[in-house]
Amino acid sequence: MEVKDKIKILILDDEKQFTEELSGFFIDSDFDSFEANTAAEGKKILSKYAIDLLILDVRLPGVNGLDILKEVKSQYPFMEVIIISAHGDMDTVIKAMRLGAFDYMRKPFRFLDIQIAIERAQKYLQMQRRLKLMEERNSLISKSLEEKIDRQFIGVSPKILEVLEQAIAAANYPDANVLITGESGTGKENIARIIHYSSTRKDHVFGAVNSSAIAETLLESEFFGHKKGSFTGAIADKMGFFEGCNGGTLFLDEIADMPLSLQAKILRASEEKVITRVGDTVPIRTDFRIISATNHDLKKRIEKKKFRLDLLHRLNTLHIHIPALRERPEDIKPLLTHFVDLFATRFKKPAIHVSAEAMNMLMKYDFPGNVRELRNLAERATILCKGNSLGVKDFPVGLMKSPVPLPETELVNLKSLEINTIRKVLQSCKCNQQAAADALGIHRDALSRKMKKYNISAGKIVE
Repeated sequence: MEVKDKIKILILDDEKQFTEELSGFFIDSDFDSFEANTAAEGKKILSKYAIDLLILDVRLPGVNGLDILKEVKSQYPFMEVIIISAHGDMDTVIKAMRLGAFDYMRKPFRFLDIQIAIERAQKYLQMQRRLKLMEERNSLISKSLEEKIDRQFIGVSPKILEVLEQAIAAANYPDANVLITGESGTGKENIARIIHYSSTRKDHVFGAVNSSAIAETLLESEFFGHKKGSFTGAIADKMGFFEGCNGGTLFLDEIADMPLSLQAKILRASEEKVITRVGDTVPIRTDFRIISATNHDLKKRIEKKKFRLDLLHRLNTLHIHIPALRERPEDIKPLLTHFVDLFATRFKKPAIHVSAEAMNMLMKYDFPGNVRELRNLAERATILCKGNSLGVKDFPVGLMKSPVPLPETELVNLKSLEINTIRKVLQSCKCNQQAAADALGIHRDALSRKMKKYNISAGKIVE
């Protein structure tokens, strides 16, 4: 695919006649040129336009061109710079090249010479653009959005494409609350971040809160803030999540685990957009959007009187469901390839590929931990890899299959089922609570509470 965008060139030189002549040379060419005769003018153009190539004089009024070169390469690492000077010496040339200059030319020079240098830079820039397109081929979101959310969103299946389409649609309605459902490890927070950073709220706070990871006694204070002296330990005024996310997005993960007493207050805050700190009487207006997520069936929680129907209606203005990885197996290969490449680069290992046998095996695996489990498998395999190929033995999924089905009599008793499942998973993970929590698809704090509730020892599990 040929890149057709014109290369944008900025000519920064204190001689106005020179910049005008050189800029005139680029008229009716494959380049868009801009002129600046001071460092301040140049910086203004750089901040306004996506400049690809900077032609920079070493000597400018009141500033060293090499200092500008250093600053430009720091702020715009993909911009190329051609240094020009009438007073250049070898030390200046060496310094310029060490700071990242693409080329160095001494005045006076022919337009033909600068044209050759620019065409050489153009080929390099086009190669970089093609590389960027290749990097984004399996990613469903732009590179700039990836940098904002600090993660990639990989997939090729129609189901995951539909999820992304729904997320972008939700971003266009920045005041509408969104409920994201899906099994643990499917990437619910990832979707929430895509919605936030694709919306008009992107320049404000994205606050992620795990509703099950906060002690119940501190929930109200954490969400609404508190006044100094309102309770023991309140040594200063504190801003809560709702206030802190003013103008932005509050992401409530594991919403189903929120106590009923707090749900009523969350409902009122989301409706009125007014909160009051604990121990205070002054109402505070705050503008936030709520994106919530859960891996539970909220309708069943409502039937059991553990979740408020009116709160569900409030949070569920827009609903996005992320299918489990086993429901979209065509995403396994691009995800695995991405994760292996990612960890091979991170751990400074040679290029690693996954064998056809290993790939076929993983395509048939049900991935109860979804994308999170696939990522962990790829990281483990890359760390332990001694060559440049990953085989079936590098992915011990047989040890991570779902527990043996329990007798039908036990399935009737949900409490017994949960206790036995936790015991079996803890045993398979050799009592490693973090590993067990990951396998169960819950937060470690949630596992600790369940172990305490059911009096399950953290030590050796006895059958």
